[in-house]
Amino acid sequence: MAVIENSLRQRLDAGAPTIGTHFMLADPDVPEIIGDSGAFDYAEFVAEYSTFDMPLLSHLARAGQCGNLPLMIKLDQAGQAFWAQAALGAGFKAVLFTDIRTPDDVVSAHRSVRADAPGVDGHMGVKLRRPALSGYNASGYSADLESIVTVIMIEKNVAVEELDAILTVARDLKIDMTQWGPADFSFSRGEPELMGTEEIREIEETVIRKSIEYGVAPRIEIGAVEQAPRYLDLGVRHFCIGWDRFVMQSGLAALGRGLRTLVDDA
Repeated sequence: MAVIENSLRQRLDAGAPTIGTHFMLADPDVPEIIGDSGAFDYAEFVAEYSTFDMPLLSHLARAGQCGNLPLMIKLDQAGQAFWAQAALGAGFKAVLFTDIRTPDDVVSAHRSVRADAPGVDGHMGVKLRRPALSGYNASGYSADLESIVTVIMIEKNVAVEELDAILTVARDLKIDMTQWGPADFSFSRGEPELMGTEEIREIEETVIRKSIEYGVAPRIEIGAVEQAPRYLDLGVRHFCIGWDRFVMQSGLAALGRGLRTLVDDA
């Protein structure tokens, strides 16, 4: 069985920085276009904010392969285990688990995407989906599962309160990255206006510092290149920048408004 290559895993194992981008549009052309740009190490399908089904996941993963682009999926907390396994079966190479609140949530995330084998404590058996279409080659399938990149969201007030315990389990289970979520954190505090304030920046920096301390690499989402230097100074080396919907909206607005000005003034 030929394992679908996971170049994102290879970069992480080599200690290299990684750059991804988000897409919400449920169209296989999108990951292929992102891959063809040659600018990104992976793309994150933000399924939590989109609509999808199992066939679409396979189409997206195939399109990503056409552009030499491994895909990550971000899932809604309800049904994460089912859809994470479906995504891996389609050929996705990374999973971002949302709404982590306790160490047990980290254990559940780990189990949902790791092999049901001694010393692994996962729940995944051999499934004849895309990574194993050629047959029951258990060793090859196990290698494919080992290559999957796992990321956990730290986006709840209770998760920050339990941060040391969560990161201890994440380190022991070899979770690859943490992802700070300021919007949901503020929401969970009942203070949505916190996002973007100095107070929340201090909490964000604590999450980054603690993640590095426990050996779980922090990943940060940004909307512009100019936002990166602050995080580089904090030790962050993994970023996900931009969202297709917003890039399209701003690009179309610039084109339309620019031409509108010329036409109206003619």
